[in-house]
Amino acid sequence: MAAAAPRSFSAAEVRARCAQGACLVRCRRRLYDLSGFVRLAALDGPPHRHSANARRWLEQYYVGEMEPALLAPQLPGENPSLLQAAQLETPAGIAVLGLPDCTVPCCWDLVDWQKPLLWQVGYLGEKYDEWVHQPVDRPIRLFHSDFLESLSKTAWYVVFMVWAPVVLYLSWVSYTSLAQGNTRLFSSFTTEYSIPVHKYYFPFIFLLGMFLWSLLEYLIHRFVFHMKPPASNYYLITLHFLLHGQHHKSPFDSSRLVFPPVPASLVIGFFYGVLQLLLPEVLGLSVFVGGLCGYVIYDMMHYYLHYGSPKKGTYLYGLKAYHVKHHFEHQKSGFGISTRFWDRPFRTLIPEETFEKED
Repeated sequence: MAAAAPRSFSAAEVRARCAQGACLVRCRRRLYDLSGFVRLAALDGPPHRHSANARRWLEQYYVGEMEPALLAPQLPGENPSLLQAAQLETPAGIAVLGLPDCTVPCCWDLVDWQKPLLWQVGYLGEKYDEWVHQPVDRPIRLFHSDFLESLSKTAWYVVFMVWAPVVLYLSWVSYTSLAQGNTRLFSSFTTEYSIPVHKYYFPFIFLLGMFLWSLLEYLIHRFVFHMKPPASNYYLITLHFLLHGQHHKSPFDSSRLVFPPVPASLVIGFFYGVLQLLLPEVLGLSVFVGGLCGYVIYDMMHYYLHYGSPKKGTYLYGLKAYHVKHHFEHQKSGFGISTRFWDRPFRTLIPEETFEKED
């Protein structure tokens, strides 16, 4: 069956859409409607260099062709590969923008989007790594079972509602236990040289837990979430997609931006057990609750970096730009989410010049 001819838009139609608040973008004669996506834009200001993934992403919003009369004329001496923005300023302050040629290879159709993806991705083999790092703007279904699917999806506020009371309660337990004066460091080895841990140390132990979480966040993101599974191993590819690949494939699926409480409780329980083995009970609990608080902040921040609109020039604005760069162009660097601190000593910092070119 032949594909339908693309719709042609006149200048009047484009002006009318813009006047109603639409955000229209043109790439040569191709016209795209980004109205539903514009609030997720990572950067504002002047035009900037676009990655290949950003150009692939654009194809999802194709609506038709512009009539030749609407195309802006090329200026004398102008680079023919760049297009000028049409002068269609609207009351809402939105114009039709011109972009460089965005014809790029695409491999979105390697899976059947009408079926759960988790059991399909393992068959992609050597094509998986390229496919999973070509993001799309559509929801993902992982499981056939509605119950399992519900456990894999979480609204951002659920994480706060579940874990914030746990953090408050365990903080109170830790502080009151330290106040009894029975906790000593190194008491397992000798009582003569053991160090008493007073209740006044709790804030510092709590902050130590948060600091250790930031390191753990970096290590898990880099070495677990961004492992490259062997092309021949169906199960490792499937595991990678379940843990993190799904997020890189659909980075704006709002139901998959935070860690669901049920699987999170298993991971959190594991780290609690490790700390109990390494440290005295109350001391281990104090470090743990600081780390748990760090995790909650991380999950909330991760959601905000995808859906929030921080003010330009702020710390969060820089983190949002940094994280979007990680998703669309620098998947092998920029592993810090709540902070870029650990990217520096581990030499995975996204080069600063990539931001300078785009500001």
